[in-house]
Amino acid sequence: DLAGVPSIDLDGPCNWDGLQAALPPGLAEAADEPRTRVAVNGSLITDKRALKAQPGDEIALLPPVSGG
Repeated sequence: DLAGVPSIDLDGPCNWDGLQAALPPGLAEAADEPRTRVAVNGSLITDKRALKAQPGDEIALLPPVSGG
């Protein structure tokens, strides 16, 4: 929702700093939130700052969910 589009295409390779720079400001801020998780090609990474995505990889930002 923060991006205003369902997906954003970026040129690779991409690290965390490059991803942050390419995202709209509100989305970059939300992505940097500690509870936001990051997955590359469907696999969660433990340290998003160690992100190393190659051309063609899918990066997913997973916001925290509310439970009930």
